[in-house]
This record gives sequence, structure tokens and C-alpha cells, in this order.
Amino acid sequence: MENRKDHWNKVYETKKPTEVSWYEPMPEVSLSYITDCKLEKDAAIIDIGGGDSFLAEFLISQGFTDVTVVDISEKALERAKERLGEKADEVNWIVADVSKFQPERQYELWHDRAVFHFLTEEQQVKSYLATVDKAVKPGGFVVMGTFSEKGPTKCSGLEIKQYSISEMQDLFSKGYCTLSCKNIDHQTPSGGTQNFTFCSFRKDPK
Repeated sequence: MENRKDHWNKVYETKKPTEVSWYEPMPEVSLSYITDCKLEKDAAIIDIGGGDSFLAEFLISQGFTDVTVVDISEKALERAKERLGEKADEVNWIVADVSKFQPERQYELWHDRAVFHFLTEEQQVKSYLATVDKAVKPGGFVVMGTFSEKGPTKCSGLEIKQYSISEMQDLFSKGYCTLSCKNIDHQTPSGGTQNFTFCSFRKDPK
């Protein structure tokens, strides 16, 4: 069985951006949640599993100056860099498996749309949450988007773990306050509908 890195590199090598189910020309929900956090333009933002999504591009265009994108697939990041052209130099790119990722600094905001639900083992989940806690500054924010209990059970050929709003809130019940949670339908390029659980949390100031 191929490993996770090979799997995702193959996906990005063989499919166009508009052929993957998570494609969205403008990440409206993520941008809305980030806007609600009222961050300064020099705030450090990290996008987990950003791949070749357009979020970093929009953040840069809005004047944010400290944007980091992490993805397991270097092929995905290469596509994003190519699309951004010279502006690619304004983004920090990191190739890493989030289940093993060790951040070297802290951030004001941690964003993850559709990566966390691929961690199906309890130890992976615990490790991820520990990494979030390490990476987010006191008073910082976490924005998470996962498949809901009404969403798909698989994505890109891989099993996923669904999360209801209450389950997401339970994960961040210690050391964080819930700012907003809602279920949102994502329309895929093929015309399908995927239901997501989106939540934002603020880490307790210390």
C-alpha cells in the first residue's frame, strides 16, 4: 500500500485543480472566519494542508504579510507557487505530514480545512491537538473545517473521521473558548454536496 505522501503527490500529479472535490475558487467560509478574528496584517497565519488552495493567495492580496502553508505533497505546493508567480515568495512553504509536523514557531491563527478528518487513529488525533496547542499563541485562534456527521465517509479514496459540532467543541473544551460553529454545504466541481462542520476557537490568554 502506498504511503500518504505518495498518495497525495499522485492526486496532484493526475488531477487538475477543478477535478478535486475540495476545490473552491474563493474560500469564502475560511476567509469569513479569519476576518471575524480581527487579526493585524502582520499576524502569523498557518494554513494546514493548504495544498494548491487559493486561501494563501487571498490572504496575501488582503495585505497579510506572514502566511505559512503546510502540505504533505510537494506537488501541491509547486502548483500553488506556479500560480502565484512572483508573489509565491511572500508565502512560507513547508512540506510536512501534519500528523508528524513539529512547528518551529508560534502563530496567531491555525487554519485547517479538510485535513484533520483524514486522521482516523486516536494517537494521530492526540498528536495533532498537541501540535495545535504548541503552535498557537495564547489568545490566538483556531479555525477548523471537517466533514460533518452528514458528510462523506471517504475522500480521495481514503477513509475519514466525521465530526459533529459538539464533537469538535469537546476536542477544544480545555484551554479554548468556542467562537462560532456551524454546518455548511460545499458544492463540489462535479455537482455533488459535502456537508462540513466549521468551527472557530480562541485559545485562553495566559
